Amino acid sequence: MNRMLFALIASTALALPMAASAQSQPAPVAAATQAPDEFIRSLSSQIIERIRTDKDLQAGDLRKVNQFVDETVMPNFDFERMTALAVGRSWRDATPEQQKQLMAEFRQLLVRTYSGALSSVKDQQIRVKPMRNAPTDTEVTVRSEVVSSKGDPIQIDYRLEKSANGWRIYNLNVLGVWLVETYRNQFSQEITNKGIDGLIKSLADRNRQFAQARAS
Repeated sequence: MNRMLFALIASTALALPMAASAQSQPAPVAAATQAPDEFIRSLSSQIIERIRTDKDLQAGDLRKVNQFVDETVMPNFDFERMTALAVGRSWRDATPEQQKQLMAEFRQLLVRTYSGALSSVKDQQIRVKPMRNAPTDTEVTVRSEVVSSKGDPIQIDYRLEKSANGWRIYNLNVLGVWLVETYRNQFSQEITNKGIDGLIKSLADRNRQFAQARAS
């Protein structure tokens, strides 16, 4: 679990949570012009370097983590699609307000879950594997490894889609586990038992409990 948490952080999984308002923000110019593998290489290196040189981020300062997510990485992920995929078929039945709440609580869950693992980022580097995609492809998978001086490389795959604003990430596979599918299994059970509002409440309760544990 510690290896997975670190891999998610080091490979930009910290950037998964983002506010619903981010959907209107354009992707960086580089994301619109780079090939998908170069986009992942550049983004990952930028994030690792930022974490490595910021002691507040390494300490898990939630204010700094949220600021980092919002300002540095948010435009590079399609979080609305990620949340919709995680919720599954019930997403279409949710009201716009429920969808907004789901994205907000999912964002906080991921930020709080991974903020404590930032201190593990030290000498890691991202090694992106060669791709064979066509220039006309609008959905691709980029395969990579997190490499460090200790331990074996950690395999990480990214699923990306190309929008009018460039490439956006919408799923991650760490050590053979797709993040969206993992949450979909959890969310599906909550929705079956308690409905959409029940899932929102469950996520809010988990976030509140985490905040109380950090404060105590």
